[in-house]
Order: sequence, then C-alpha cells, then structure tokens
Amino acid sequence: MNSLKYIAPLVLFSILAINCNQKEEPAKVNNYSSPEKPTVRSKIDSIKYKGEIYRLDTLFSKLYKADAFNGNVLIAKGQEIIYQKSFGYGIKEANKPLNDSSLFQLASVSKVITGVAVLLLFEQGKLNLDSKVSDILTDFPYKSITVKQLLSHRSGLPNYTYFCGEFLNDSVCTMSNQMMLNIIVKHQPKPYLNPGLRFNYCNTNFALLALIIEKISKKCYSDFLKEELFLPLGMNHSYTALNIDSTKEQITRGYTMKFGCVANDRYDGVLGDKGIYTTTYDLFLLSSALYQHKLLAKETQQLAYAPHSSEKKLSNYGFGWRMNHINDPDKEVFHNGWWHGYRTSFHRRLKDSLTIIVLSNRLNKSVYNTWRIYAAVDGPKATTIKQEPAEE
Repeated sequence: MNSLKYIAPLVLFSILAINCNQKEEPAKVNNYSSPEKPTVRSKIDSIKYKGEIYRLDTLFSKLYKADAFNGNVLIAKGQEIIYQKSFGYGIKEANKPLNDSSLFQLASVSKVITGVAVLLLFEQGKLNLDSKVSDILTDFPYKSITVKQLLSHRSGLPNYTYFCGEFLNDSVCTMSNQMMLNIIVKHQPKPYLNPGLRFNYCNTNFALLALIIEKISKKCYSDFLKEELFLPLGMNHSYTALNIDSTKEQITRGYTMKFGCVANDRYDGVLGDKGIYTTTYDLFLLSSALYQHKLLAKETQQLAYAPHSSEKKLSNYGFGWRMNHINDPDKEVFHNGWWHGYRTSFHRRLKDSLTIIVLSNRLNKSVYNTWRIYAAVDGPKATTIKQEPAEE
C-alpha cells in the first residue's frame, strides 16, 4: 500500500496526542507502597574514571566527526554516572543542539518499561502471569494465549503494524490500542505460530500488555506509568506519546541518515510496544532502581532475566528484556529500539551493575555497537566479544 497517504502531519498528531510451563504464583505483598527513589550520584568523578572517560569520549567523538552518530549517551557503574554527553542536533532545521534534558522516543526500549509495569502488578498480587489473556480482555479470541507468552514473545500472534492496515479506512489518522484489539476481535487474523511453540518477536504482544495494565489497574496506561513508576522514581521528564506536549522545549525530532524529518503516522497512538519519551538520565534512574531492588524484588527480576525460549541458544528473551551471554558471568540484559528516525539502546551488565544508554534521533546503526562501549569501559586488557544485537 502507498504509505504516504496514511501519514498524518506532525502538528496534527501532536495536537491529538495531547488529548489523551513453570508456574509462577503472584507475589505475596502486603501494604504495597510506591517504590523508593533510587540513590544515585549524578556528579561524574573525573579522577576515579579518568581512563573510562577518555576512551568513551574518544569513541563517541570519532563517531560524531565521522557523521555516524547524533544523540545522547549516559554510562554508569552502579549508582555513579561515569560519562554523559550530547552530540549533534535535537532539531536540525532550527540548529537546536541536543543537551542532557533532550527527550527521545524510546521506540522498542518502551517494552522494558511495559514489562516492569506488568511485573509491578504481579508483585502487588493483582496479576498471575499464567492467566489467559482472554480471562482479562474478555473478547480476545485466542483462548490459550497467556500473559507470560505475551511478555516473552511466544504468543505466535501476527504484528498489528502489518495486519491492521487493510481494516482501517483513510480517515483514521491515529490508531489506539483499543482499535487494534477491536480489529483482532472482529477479523481474527491468522496467527503466525501456535502459542508457546517458539520465540517470535511481535509488537502486538506489548500493545496488548498495555491494555491488560489498564484493565487490571483501572487506570489508563499513561497514568499508571506516571503514578506508579515515573513520579515515585523521580523520572520527571518521562511521558507517553499521548501525554507529551509537542511544544516542550526539550522535544526532539526523528531523522533519516540524511537528516530528512520522519513524519508521524497512524500507528503512533498505539502504546506499550513503543511510544515512551524520556531522557538518558530518567532511564538511568530506572536502571538504578532495579539494581537497588527499590522497584522490583530480586526474585521478580530473576524471572524477568531468565531465558524463556529454550530453542534460542546464543541469546534469549525474558519478560521485556533481551539477553546475551546467558550462561556466563558477563550476562547482559538489554533492549534496542527503532521507530521513526529514533534508534535507541539500553544495556545492563548484571555482574557489575553497568548501565549503557544510547539514544539517537537519527538512523545511526552505530547506536547498536555496544560492544565498543564495553571495550571502552573495561579498558585495553579486557576481552570483549563483538556481538551485533538485534535492532529492536
């Protein structure tokens, strides 16, 4: 189909967006309260991390000068930021440079936050991960798919960005999660695979999880994230596409490699699989809260970081997290993203609480070359395996 006729103008969308097999039992949590803010040290210790800072700055400066990177970077060890810097433009045509407060669309890194939100409901005892989706979203036609299978991309469902188009008329400029569900209920698109057969990455899974969050919490997805995650953790510059003001001073635009502005389209209104805007620092606060177990208990995080697809040998997927080195001490959990000119990377090495955050508003593939960052952090004597992770 000709995608141009479905593209909504950027200003129109902005106006619209402002208006809004192993059993796991629910965690026994009494008197649940909002998570504590993580303890962090924002000031970079330039003496303690002199070598790391030099190597990281050399890496990103070279990429920027080679026209291979435009974005923000934050690297931290534990609760200490060791490197934070901006390279390039937030809005190129206005010559507006990026800064530490610039807001980026996280693209599929949003799945991490959706997964965390689901596990918060699990810890509160409100949601069993083995529940059938159809027991929660009662019109959902595929009766054997579970919440756990959505979280681990084992539902076998087709991708809504592929099947919804034929059922939407030209007047639909912005689609919602509920509209997606209505199409699924009415037309019952053929699944790609039987539930649980094998891993199959699919945006539909996390768009449905956003609806489940709403149904269980009795709050809209945007409000749940704000009240249960963003405000308690001090993530004061985090929003969804439905509650961000496009006139915000720190908003960025997404670009092609040649700095062509990428327009919004009808699927931007669907949340859960994408659609969260934030800063490198806010994402660091989330990582710190997880490392300090101030957001989710250690046992719950172990569920999230466990490989759930035995047919995948070298890498795997947990509950909202990809992972590498699954059987050795260098295990990393991560997610990458790619949507409308934004490429994003959020990696965490569990053994030493390392956090790597690279957010770009330009289609730079260098965002995903995190093995270079590990090498810069670990120093010249470290052995770093070159591994190109999936783009999202």
